[in-house]
Amino acid sequence: MEFSWLPQPGTAVKRRIASQIQDLVLTIWCRETVAAMGLPELARKVRVSWNTRMQTTAGRAWWPDRLIELNPKIEKIDPEQKWRTLRHELAHLIAYERAGRRRIDAHGIEWRQACIELGIPDEPVFHTLPLKRRKMQKKFVYYCQNCLGEYKRVKKITRSLACYACCKKHNAGCYHSRFRLIQKKD
Repeated sequence: MEFSWLPQPGTAVKRRIASQIQDLVLTIWCRETVAAMGLPELARKVRVSWNTRMQTTAGRAWWPDRLIELNPKIEKIDPEQKWRTLRHELAHLIAYERAGRRRIDAHGIEWRQACIELGIPDEPVFHTLPLKRRKMQKKFVYYCQNCLGEYKRVKKITRSLACYACCKKHNAGCYHSRFRLIQKKD
């Protein structure tokens, strides 16, 4: 049977199909990996996709959706980096899945344990890939009344925040209002 009446796919269509196949291959790998780790719910829901809008980050894991997004530029830089980034982001989902409703640090001990199980025991928190960095101006300056240390921030502080060094030194690492940061006026 001949389908010559169908329009032949152009390069954009071929690229999209190739991308969808690669998404499916990576998703299947993630599902098989977490199923073998005894996480059936995550294995059922995890998905992988490429995000062409990513500029500065290599990958991102969305916990509630169990979605991993990868930057297509990482494959052009180093094909092995795709798998390392995929395992890095999958480790986030595994850590959150195991923690349940308990709040955990993004790169805390749960994530480190998942990295070890995925074969990347010395995984750095941030990548060193040659992706352009976004430079954000730190407009807000705060200081500690106790040690006079200055802290520059991109966003305005909206809650009570204290000088960590002073709290650690004088209050066993716990928050105390006498070390609260105060915004510097211009």
